[in-house]
Amino acid sequence: MAKHLDLEEQEQLDELKHFWKQYGDLITWGLIAVFGIFAAWNGYQYWQRSQAAQASVMYDEIERAVQSGDQARIDRSLADMKDRFGRTTYAQQAGLLAARAYYDKGNLDASRAALTGVAEKASDEGYQAIARLRLAGLLLEKKAYDEALQQLSASFPKDFAALAADRRGDILAAQGKKTEARVEYEKAYKGLDERAEYRRLVEVKLNALGVDPTAGSTKLTTTAANTEVKK
Repeated sequence: MAKHLDLEEQEQLDELKHFWKQYGDLITWGLIAVFGIFAAWNGYQYWQRSQAAQASVMYDEIERAVQSGDQARIDRSLADMKDRFGRTTYAQQAGLLAARAYYDKGNLDASRAALTGVAEKASDEGYQAIARLRLAGLLLEKKAYDEALQQLSASFPKDFAALAADRRGDILAAQGKKTEARVEYEKAYKGLDERAEYRRLVEVKLNALGVDPTAGSTKLTTTAANTEVKK
């Protein structure tokens, strides 16, 4: 009985040796690849956490520069952020923050440059949309209407579509294109939540164009006349 078991064990051992001889290298390299990928993934996660931590510190520096009102300091901090951590969310936030600071100081060119950087390079479509909307507003102020509309010709996330339509309405209205502006304002009005305060502002703009969106786009200027006819 013992000899029979020994023979079975020897056969199994021989089979194992044969299997390992045939597939051993493949299995070894496969394990090396798996462990290599695992190590690389952990290394990447560590690198991302490290980048985010350092970018957070630099963002705090930009915030302090904005609070101080020192534009030269903002310039340096923002340039450093772009060079070292340009692909992080903090860089996108910093670009928007700096753009606002430049705008408040009347430096429209610097504000435009900061917004353009976020609009063109942001990986987050939400920040990209905000940058495009603000950039279109800045260009509207400068009466660069075609450039402003160009910024709004890009695809916008659903949550920003109504705001983009409203901004297009503003630009078209400034150009004297009232019919086209009305169409965009109506898109914005329908796209905004009924409880949103901003919807009331769009309603005021439509009213100024002779449209009452709450009454199925009935012209305000004809309401009184229609009432008199019915009497």
